[in-house]
Amino acid sequence: MAQAECNGAGKAGKHLHAKLRIGERLFVEPRAGKDVEIGRHFRLHIGGARSFIKECKFAEKIPRTDGGKVYDLAVEIFNGMPSWYLLGDPRYQFWLTHTPRGTAVDDPVKVGPKQNAKVSYTADAFSMYTHTGTHIDALNHFGLNGEVWNGFKADEHLGDQGWRKTGVERFPPIIARGVLIDVAGYKGVSLFPDSYSITPEDLKGALKKQAVTLQPGDVVLIRTGRMTVWPDGDRYILNQPGLGLAAAKWLADDMKVMVIGGDNLSLEHFPVERKDNWIPVHTFLLAQRGIPIIEVAYLEELAHDRVYEFAFIAASLKLRGASAAPFRPLALPLRK
Repeated sequence: MAQAECNGAGKAGKHLHAKLRIGERLFVEPRAGKDVEIGRHFRLHIGGARSFIKECKFAEKIPRTDGGKVYDLAVEIFNGMPSWYLLGDPRYQFWLTHTPRGTAVDDPVKVGPKQNAKVSYTADAFSMYTHTGTHIDALNHFGLNGEVWNGFKADEHLGDQGWRKTGVERFPPIIARGVLIDVAGYKGVSLFPDSYSITPEDLKGALKKQAVTLQPGDVVLIRTGRMTVWPDGDRYILNQPGLGLAAAKWLADDMKVMVIGGDNLSLEHFPVERKDNWIPVHTFLLAQRGIPIIEVAYLEELAHDRVYEFAFIAASLKLRGASAAPFRPLALPLRK
């Protein structure tokens, strides 16, 4: 891959952008490739992830990690946690299927009381909505007029067992430069007011204060401070502050970032300002730009320690055909 492609100016960069027709119909340039299912992750697959990292000079940053603290950006998953149950989606449920005492009573393996007394056996199960806890949205999560990223259609590509195109299992592991934009810190608040819409000026001001410059291919994580009320379900979920559409367009089109995430449940603010689209940032990033979304990221420690630039390493569960999957992002600070 040529260096220009890493900077979003070459052929690979053009592969990654969807165009709009009248009425917000999706149109992808022919060079995008009709089978591309992973949006801007496509960069990771041209010549392999190692090639991408080397060409975009990220390999120079990996040895710069300070070898000290590793920041875990995922929240714990537990019964009763905040989730989209207000929309009727199932809550996370965890239960034990085997316990030491139950095994001794039931003897499921038929080995007798002596072995059951010696061997302590515990097992469990869980069920959950895929958009629970820290997770990454697949490009099929939201679309426009029956089409998702790259023009894939529900009528043609969505079966009874999930999406046959653009499922979250298509995403490769992510190894990239990560940038925290602490917009709440820049504004001098611990938590934004309800429904606050983050603007491009907010992002630019925070980056200037942090003395950080975005680069094409970055993973950008935005702090609203919403995690300070976690795990108060109603307080965390209702009337969320978050990214406005203009700010999303600035990150996607001007800065050419690869992935965008936030510490709230929806990334964007609610309720939104538009009357014709109740979730415009999602439809823009996922369907029109092929940019995956990370939600419910724990960013408080990074912000407290003023770690704004880091090596970002993460992978999702390979849930075939799903619209999202649990995600375990790690941030490794870079030596200054």
